Amino acid sequence: MKNKFKIGNLLIGDDRPPVIIAEIGINHNGSIDEAIDIADSAIKSGAEIIKHQTHIVEDEMSEEAKKVIPGNANISIYEIIKKCALNEKDEKKLMNYVIQRKRIFISTPFSRAAADRLNSFGVPAFKIGSGECNNYHLIKYICKFKKPIILSTGMNSIDSIRPSVNIIKKAKIPLALLHCTNIYPTPAKLVRLDCINQLKKNFSNCVIGISDHTENNYTSLGAVALGAKIIEKHFIDSKKKKGPDISCSMDPKELKELIFASKTIFDASGGQKVPLKEEKKTIAFAFASVVSTKEILEGEKLSQKNIFVRRPGGGDFKIKDLTKLYGKIAKKKIKNNIQIKKIFIK
Repeated sequence: MKNKFKIGNLLIGDDRPPVIIAEIGINHNGSIDEAIDIADSAIKSGAEIIKHQTHIVEDEMSEEAKKVIPGNANISIYEIIKKCALNEKDEKKLMNYVIQRKRIFISTPFSRAAADRLNSFGVPAFKIGSGECNNYHLIKYICKFKKPIILSTGMNSIDSIRPSVNIIKKAKIPLALLHCTNIYPTPAKLVRLDCINQLKKNFSNCVIGISDHTENNYTSLGAVALGAKIIEKHFIDSKKKKGPDISCSMDPKELKELIFASKTIFDASGGQKVPLKEEKKTIAFAFASVVSTKEILEGEKLSQKNIFVRRPGGGDFKIKDLTKLYGKIAKKKIKNNIQIKKIFIK
């Protein structure tokens, strides 16, 4: 069974090239002008989906969050998100800009209020982050909107992912699972690309992809080779800027390269190990035929002393026929270094 579904008019899944999601996230630092500039750069670079993060801090975090400092920051997560969150008016402005540019806008709701906002916007799908992968209550809440879900699975095991998958599938909602490592940036040795295969094995009814937080494209391309159909990666228009996720963000050049390379790997994937009809012309000169290695007189037996195989192919006798010709009798004199023909032997 093929796994595929649509987000807007974009078909995602098996038999389709990987879809690249350029995540603006909170790299705009709370500036709507900056957010639009970043989105514009991603669109010009070829991104089909622009993803945001929808933060309504009061419904997302408790007071204790003011004491929690992320590993890649020196202020609390509460302060970071409060500073970087777009208000409803600005977020809708960002979405409308993306739609006006004929691209798809989706976002990650980190709370019920955020999900309500995005639903009121009419987003075509929801992206749920790794931190909410095991937040079964929020997932149930989001499922009521009956829109496709892309679910990141970082910091979770197969066992903790399964209840979320069951909830979403029970609601008959199209689902994609993204392997993810939530370290910013992620060292290659902690990526664990084989998790792509584990997700495919355990959740065969889901589209599988990767949310990549490494500093380059190599991990994403490795995932494509393993069958990933979605690549999500943070994006920034210039790495000279400062922001929470710049260290694991791709820039316009890297995004263009990722789009081209992932399509190339997709085109190169699959197939069966058989000769191709397109190889026929090469086969004609690359394969070998049975030939004489010295002059063979009429009545002389063919043997390893006077026949072997040499290029090109196309002769009456192929490589596999060599030993079968041993002991055959020459009907006429055979010149040196020519292909043995059926009319030459008894």
